[in-house]
Amino acid sequence: MDKFAATGVLHSLRQVTEAAVIACHDWVGKGQKETADGAAVDAMRARLNNLPFGVRVVIGEGEKDNAPQLYTGETLGNQGSDLQFDVAVDPVEGTSYMAKGLPDALAVIAMASKDSMMNTGGSYYMDKLVVGKQARGLIEPHWSLAQKLDVLAQALNKNKEDLTVYVLEKPRHTALVAELYTHRVRVLLYPAGDVAGALLAAMPDSPVDALLGTGGTPEAILSAIAVKALGGDFFARFDPQLDAEKQAIAKQGFNTSDWYSINQLVASEEVFFCASGLTDGLMLKGVHKQVNGGFAVHSMLISSRENGIVYVNTTAST
Repeated sequence: MDKFAATGVLHSLRQVTEAAVIACHDWVGKGQKETADGAAVDAMRARLNNLPFGVRVVIGEGEKDNAPQLYTGETLGNQGSDLQFDVAVDPVEGTSYMAKGLPDALAVIAMASKDSMMNTGGSYYMDKLVVGKQARGLIEPHWSLAQKLDVLAQALNKNKEDLTVYVLEKPRHTALVAELYTHRVRVLLYPAGDVAGALLAAMPDSPVDALLGTGGTPEAILSAIAVKALGGDFFARFDPQLDAEKQAIAKQGFNTSDWYSINQLVASEEVFFCASGLTDGLMLKGVHKQVNGGFAVHSMLISSRENGIVYVNTTAST
């Protein structure tokens, strides 16, 4: 695929995430997580089905929420096209943020060459380590936390006390956060926003130096694609939180000790990622309704064919 075609693919994906945030706009801050997510799913699916190339959902809403649309294995778009891709979607990344009107809710889609995304099956949670390009290839996920922080600080030419680590604010991370504090590391605690945290860890000139801890498995694949395009590093291992999840991954031959590299999570070198802001946040402005009835949408486009991140402001209608 030449660069012109790659750019066309990215802008097609932008229209998908734009449609999701516009459909969800009227539900922001109204405490209606399921209703808002359903509106975003419907809008995203309709756009995906109009794509000029074919896609197969590998990570979808059905995997997380038993949803009837955008389920794992669903095929959409032009299935007769020579271009066929795997997609991972999250119509509302940060549903609790959206429902409460808080910052950093996004609509997200990631895409890679066909049959290149890891099949995570019945897994819902993975432990993750994400760093940016300067630390790529330098840190092993099985190291102690102290060793990881020491090497990260050296790679970034910082004092360890000046590092900032993004961690989801969950009870399962109590010990991790306490240990980070013993190293006098700055910790950014967010109740949600798994994908946003991974992106911030990989983005150049970001205030975040790493993401650590357990978050969603679907979000792992989504964010691994963006991190790969940005040249960062990503490791993940299965970390089931419920007995049913433990049994599901065991049946598939997975264990909880092996760490998977970014190339195992996403084998393709041809990767695309797009996010549109639903609420104002650290990376993107939220969608805003204009006086004329249109919507101002702020999106970020990332691909293995582009140099860094492309930000796009558009005015769209429903």
